[in-house]
Amino acid sequence: MVHRVATDERPFETPSSDESGMGRSDSPSDESEPEAALVVPPDGGWGWVVVAASFMCNFVVDGIIFSGGCLLEPIEKSFGANKSQVAWVNSLLSGFYLLMGPFVSALANRYGFRLVTIVGSVLASSAFALSYYATGVVYLYLVYGVVGGIGLCMIYMPAVLVVGFYFERWRALATGLALCGSGVGTFVFAPLTRYLLSKYEWTTTLVIHAGLILLCVVFGSLFRPIKPVRVTLADQVEEEDASRRHEEAVEKLNSMLKLHSKLDSGISMPNEVRFTNKVSPHTWMGVANNTRYPTAEEVFRGSNSHISRRSSATATTLKNHLANKPMFIAVPVAEKDEQEDSNSNLENVEPLLSNPVKVVTRDARPRRSHLDLVARPFYRDDIFFGGSLARLPQYTSRTSLGYHLAVTHVPTQEDTQEETSGKCQLCPEAVKRALATMLDVSLFRSPTFVILAVSGFFTMLGFFVPYQYVAERAQNGGMSDVTFLVSAIGISNIMGRVACGSVSSMPKMSPLWLNNIALTAGGIATMLSGLDYSDAFQFGYCAIFGLAVACFASLRSILVVEYIGLEQLTNCFGLFLLFQGIGALLGGPIAAALIDWTREYDISFYVSGGFLLFSAVMCYPIDYISRWEKSRNKLAASPKV
Repeated sequence: MVHRVATDERPFETPSSDESGMGRSDSPSDESEPEAALVVPPDGGWGWVVVAASFMCNFVVDGIIFSGGCLLEPIEKSFGANKSQVAWVNSLLSGFYLLMGPFVSALANRYGFRLVTIVGSVLASSAFALSYYATGVVYLYLVYGVVGGIGLCMIYMPAVLVVGFYFERWRALATGLALCGSGVGTFVFAPLTRYLLSKYEWTTTLVIHAGLILLCVVFGSLFRPIKPVRVTLADQVEEEDASRRHEEAVEKLNSMLKLHSKLDSGISMPNEVRFTNKVSPHTWMGVANNTRYPTAEEVFRGSNSHISRRSSATATTLKNHLANKPMFIAVPVAEKDEQEDSNSNLENVEPLLSNPVKVVTRDARPRRSHLDLVARPFYRDDIFFGGSLARLPQYTSRTSLGYHLAVTHVPTQEDTQEETSGKCQLCPEAVKRALATMLDVSLFRSPTFVILAVSGFFTMLGFFVPYQYVAERAQNGGMSDVTFLVSAIGISNIMGRVACGSVSSMPKMSPLWLNNIALTAGGIATMLSGLDYSDAFQFGYCAIFGLAVACFASLRSILVVEYIGLEQLTNCFGLFLLFQGIGALLGGPIAAALIDWTREYDISFYVSGGFLLFSAVMCYPIDYISRWEKSRNKLAASPKV
């Protein structure tokens, strides 16, 4: 992610300790020692409790949102309103549930996933309970739609993102399990809401929903923050000893490589190939120093001018070297507290730099450093990535600790001072920085990003219409029992997420074409869904639609990483949420206006299906456009003769 400067404060112009604040301490002797606070996922343990809690949050939030169409008809009758007026009630709820994503993420960056989830649960529950006293649709717009949508977003965003914070190797599995709560919630809440409406008034149903939302206070309290570890260069005595051992290992490996090249005639190796401790001076990836926050890896590189290659002469190392696969290594010096979640994944850590790297837990640190206290989730490039990390070159080309150093951006001095002072700020630095990152308008210069963003807008224009009107349309068409139509979408959504995750992990499977095929099928199926109102036809349509939207949701982050880059993932997702939120806000009212105008449902489904189909067609040329854009940028960055 490209972290843009959001305030007038001086950015990290150089990776020295004086500018970056990486090694500031009370001890003068330590001023030149760089250090970083990193959150290393435990990859298990309490993480599975977090997965279960996230599952339940998604179960409640998405279950209520996707079953909201059941409430529209009772509200119409209660206030004598038409469909166009009532449609805004549910659309505001689903729209603000997405629109507030960047702002809720900024709050979570400063105050943590747990607190934001708890506050959101209380806020949403209060909004739903106060809707009991609604005197008209405008009251519901403000209380149920706007306030309730903001509250549900404060539950949804932390629940989705906290899982990735706890998992590394099992991230794809854990995220998939947590997000399955959305499909299960849709399956359960659609018939549950209909049952409650058959027994009680719609106002009482909302109060019951409010009680269920309040349970997310319990689930959110399980989002225990992970204590960071402090990574610092080892002392000089340790450094000299480790450097000597490292040089010996490098020479042995070079000798083995020479012997390997002579014995194996099938492998051609140039005479100049050697492992070396020297690399070219660090560049800031073409971004001006005054517009970007450095990563922990960049700060360590600034204090240590060379990075060594792996010195373990194993068969795997030889194979990786012959494939020109860079692998960073140093002699680890670790102090480990086995009882802390933050350190359970450090057993086999191989640090990044050629100088020894010392990994010290917060509890075991020899001195207090303000940086130990600051490890923000949105200072990581991969916070929105829900797929397997094995897809990322940044992960496969480094050791575990090296990867975390590479994707973690360091805090500013203002951020650390606010953390240690404990003073209440109207708009803290962590909030401003997260917003500046997630609302980076410079991305609009990228044609690839613009296509993906606009495509997401059109997808969401048609996304919520089947959830809201498929059962009502089928009932008017003569279908006897429509109770489980929306539930069928939920079940197929679960299967779609599992299938999409498995298929997209295949090496030769293009996630772009999988996304395009799914949205094309979903759009065409929606346009043709009114041809027959038999049980088999309608349930078949719901299954296809559920599979389509599951692929769209599962592949979004993978598409961004593949065509725009991991460092831009957080930037892209902030703006994506705005585009999708506006689409969700407008989709329902457009469909309702068409129903009021034509007195039938078919036209609204034609238009909604057309939106889905158009969003797929827009993405067809992305592969070619992305290649053209990258070649253009490469040409622009090359020195002019």
